[in-house]
Amino acid sequence: MALTDAAVEPWGLADDRRWMVVDESGYVVTARVRPALLGVTVTPLGRGRIRLEGPHAAAMDVDAAESRQYVPVQIWKNTLDAVHPSAAADAWFGKLLDEDVRLVWLDDPTRRPVNPAYGLPADRVTFADAFPLLVTSTGSLDRLNDWVVEEALLRGEEPPAAPLPMRRFRPSVVVDGAVPFAEDTWCRLRIGEVPFRAVMLCGRCVLTTVDPDTQVRGKEPLRTLARHRRWDGQVWFGMNLVPDGTGRIAVGDEVEVTAG
Repeated sequence: MALTDAAVEPWGLADDRRWMVVDESGYVVTARVRPALLGVTVTPLGRGRIRLEGPHAAAMDVDAAESRQYVPVQIWKNTLDAVHPSAAADAWFGKLLDEDVRLVWLDDPTRRPVNPAYGLPADRVTFADAFPLLVTSTGSLDRLNDWVVEEALLRGEEPPAAPLPMRRFRPSVVVDGAVPFAEDTWCRLRIGEVPFRAVMLCGRCVLTTVDPDTQVRGKEPLRTLARHRRWDGQVWFGMNLVPDGTGRIAVGDEVEVTAG
């Protein structure tokens, strides 16, 4: 979802990544293993309220703000309580995925700490993979798409009909005007009036190879990233951030690298 502006809270953008689908045991279900989730459109309607739209069922409004039913859930190594809004929402996703699942909402983001190996003791995160925000740059994406074309020609293949979109990488913030992969070296930055701490590069997974419009899996961008951006056993694209303050950021804000 593209925004023109957003509030920055200690755990990320306001209302961002506060909802999660879990299996019967409470463990996170992601589009990595269930690409059909990418076909769901979620529209925020206010705190704890969303509208779900998908190809398999009628649209549904979900209100978790008034629910007092909590269930234990697990996202990677973190176990915490989350709100379970309704069996109807569970059934909506169950029909999509053809398995028993639950939809949950994180009413209190202070419940989940950031990995202490990379964050400070007070750092918190919602249901994002690991960190509150991810920044990428158009310069890096342009360079990657150039590499994809070059690699295809070297293999004697037709280049892709269209460049990879930034949506493949699901960033919180996209920066224009930086040289390719400048974000690799950022340590601290300010977007508008909000300061951020860069904590680690983002290792990319198989989800980047799934077209979000068709849910069809391909080989890119991981094949090309593996040739140009692979070290320490991972491929990297983007930088994870933790806010060191709160406020609002907007399209057109100046990005100042204050330490790098």
